[in-house]
Amino acid sequence: MSKKIMLITGASRGIGAEIALLAASKDYFVVVNYTHNASAADQVVDTIKKNGGSAVAIQADCSKESEIVRLFQEVDQLGTIDTLIANAGIIGGQNPISETTEKQLKELFDINVIGLILCVREAVKRMSTELGGKGGKMVLMSSVAARTGGIAQEIHYASSKAAVDGFCLGLAKEVGNAGIRVNAVRPGLIGTSIHDVHGGMEVIQKWAAGVPMGRVGLPAEVAQTVVWLCSDESSYIHGAFIDVSGGR
Repeated sequence: MSKKIMLITGASRGIGAEIALLAASKDYFVVVNYTHNASAADQVVDTIKKNGGSAVAIQADCSKESEIVRLFQEVDQLGTIDTLIANAGIIGGQNPISETTEKQLKELFDINVIGLILCVREAVKRMSTELGGKGGKMVLMSSVAARTGGIAQEIHYASSKAAVDGFCLGLAKEVGNAGIRVNAVRPGLIGTSIHDVHGGMEVIQKWAAGVPMGRVGLPAEVAQTVVWLCSDESSYIHGAFIDVSGGR
């Protein structure tokens, strides 16, 4: 395959879907990973194809090691992966620390941290020049919550994203000489369906007053940053964190 292959986890909606649409317009072959919503993933793929791009949807639960391994094996059938966008994640519910449960934390960390690290593991196996690969790029999806502690009753989510930040720093040092560029993007208040748990757009529009720019960000604005980090225009950016947060 002549096109570079980009795998985006959790790409059936929100920021992941926007990354898929933009990357396809930049001539990537996009793998749209999803867990449950096949119709939404298929819609993203159909839109890409209607616009002249190339994409395929692959189901895999990125909180489970066996399914992550299968996902990468299916990508292998398409060609050599060039870019990984580790985007899959959940908020993990809303509650004060006094009501936090082990089950809740395991579900949250299984996808936001452990699953992300396992996806990176599989990508490194294929990309590392030290292991016979041709190099590649990775963007890990963190959050402004990693450095602010998050919003009330969601400090568990903030802690999972802080773990992503620490992992990104170490990963960049480990694989920088193996032809792999690694960076993280930290979205702030972005208008996506992940905020349905907060009451939807009506509620987060009110929160926009606390953003220095005075508005909610767009998924497309995050996507533009992610795709730029995967391009040659950012060729000397490695181990960096870019906040897409309106100054928050």
